[in-house]
Amino acid sequence: MKSLIKVMLIEDHAGYREVIARALKGEEKIELISQFTTAEIALRSLQDMTTRIEPDLLLLDLNLPGISGLEALPFFKQTIPSLKVIILTQSDNQNDVLKAISLGAKGYLLKSATVTQIKDGINTVMNGGATLDPQVARFILDTLAKRTDKVPLEKELSSRELEILILIGEGLLKKEIADQLGIAFTTVADHVRHIYEKLEVQNAAAAVNKAHRLGIFSPEP
Repeated sequence: MKSLIKVMLIEDHAGYREVIARALKGEEKIELISQFTTAEIALRSLQDMTTRIEPDLLLLDLNLPGISGLEALPFFKQTIPSLKVIILTQSDNQNDVLKAISLGAKGYLLKSATVTQIKDGINTVMNGGATLDPQVARFILDTLAKRTDKVPLEKELSSRELEILILIGEGLLKKEIADQLGIAFTTVADHVRHIYEKLEVQNAAAAVNKAHRLGIFSPEP
């Protein structure tokens, strides 16, 4: 982990921004370098190479004016492939959780999280781990349990393979997936080959269709 973690915050609620700013002020290993009310303004600041200060980690709200946090997340990852993202939101919607994780978020915390939980989450993610609100973690465990029931263990997709399969389902090509995830094209190709082998299909359309039939994309309620 770097000696100083540079954090960007995108949050449209002024009072909550102040809470986070106060919480991080004085932290020896965490510096809040920028705050924005919309994802569009934040993205423009990162695209300006003359003034850009590159953050290591982004605290991202989902319910933002303009484009949502989920819509913006891929653009942040494209701009800075190494950027770690923690969703910090009021939404405990299951679709939001799954979408955020599939798009590369390394953490999902609700705004009911304590200051200590947020700071610990930042350190955990920067150390290569993941941070989840307990309520969110329970939902993910339940989801995985249902998927395990539907797909034989030897056919279970890895988290990266599932992530890539979801992007294939959204119509992305291998090069686009590589760019979005910040990995090599050949790595994506290898994952796709493994996906086809595990699902016993020959192409992307068949893989997406079988994933839906097996309940990989949409677990039963």
